[in-house]
Amino acid sequence: MDTHDHKALREAVSALGKHHGRPFDPAQLWSEAAKLGYIGVNLPEEYGGGGGGVSELSLVLEELGAAGCPLLMMVVSPAICGTVISRFGTDTQKQQWLPGLADGTRLMAFGITEPDAGSNSHRITTTARKDGADWLLTGRKVFISGVDIADATLIVGRTEDARTGRLKPCLFVVPRDAPGFTRRPIDMELNAAEKQFELVLDDVRLPAEALVGDEDAGLLQLFAGLNPERIMTAAFAIGMGRYALAKAVEYARDRTVWNAPIGAHQAIAHPLAQAHIDLELARLMMQKAAALYDAGDDTGAGEAANMAKYAAGEACVKAVDQAVHTLGGNGLTREFGLASLITAARVARIAPVSREMILNYVSHQTLGLPKSY
Repeated sequence: MDTHDHKALREAVSALGKHHGRPFDPAQLWSEAAKLGYIGVNLPEEYGGGGGGVSELSLVLEELGAAGCPLLMMVVSPAICGTVISRFGTDTQKQQWLPGLADGTRLMAFGITEPDAGSNSHRITTTARKDGADWLLTGRKVFISGVDIADATLIVGRTEDARTGRLKPCLFVVPRDAPGFTRRPIDMELNAAEKQFELVLDDVRLPAEALVGDEDAGLLQLFAGLNPERIMTAAFAIGMGRYALAKAVEYARDRTVWNAPIGAHQAIAHPLAQAHIDLELARLMMQKAAALYDAGDDTGAGEAANMAKYAAGEACVKAVDQAVHTLGGNGLTREFGLASLITAARVARIAPVSREMILNYVSHQTLGLPKSY
């Protein structure tokens, strides 16, 4: 259940979202949301943030999505990058980045996915090697959102452990204009405001202070960012599902065939009711995951965040599908704005981790079953 403060925040963000509606201008909405303190609501107050947590940030994204205007970069800039820097960054990194991330004037992208690694972060081949006091970063990344509008990208690479010789994950802040750092837009069938890019890092020279946090704590830092990513992806999906469901319910109330609204027929009403139940259940798991994360329980949050992302992705796809089916042919027209969600909804099943990998995680980590790979 929402606290009084959460209810007030939900109502305020909902009003902002409904003011913009769908279609919307992401840059304008980002600016307005930032001025109201919504973009950096999870970041420390000492750096201009709201002092809240992922609970509040996910609430903001969910309500914007429910109004038809979700901001994808909220998943990346304040949730992943802002969280990692606020938890593990040096004082200089915090002072350099957090105020801008909090007030929305600066954006940071996140680069982890690679062409040959997929969901297996242990196969990441982007490597960093020491060259005097500097780092040289080489590798490729794919499906990286918003690089064209970001001031820098938080890149996940790997360095060699001097003691074992094994590669270990590390995170680096790479400015957008760094020599050797190039991007190429990926031609996506998905029509979204935020574009996807392939990145090439060709011996990108970075100063020592580009390394985030402790070189030996890279895995901990990485998962500190991935748990909020999963929670925020769940919020994105739940908001999208709620938007589609609301459109379908409105149509089912008003559309009259054979002297009765189509919503009076159980064949229409029951699937919509089930979609609502599934979205509400996914929201509860998302709220649990956010609460665990904000309480500092990274292990518990990891399990809950994966479950929330899985449940929200499934609920979103089913809600959008049922909404389009409820409207029939109208569900495929531009007028009602649902057809574009058919493709968008599937993203929540695929990114940032597939539902199959989540099932692997739960079967191994939660149920204690042997690994299949």
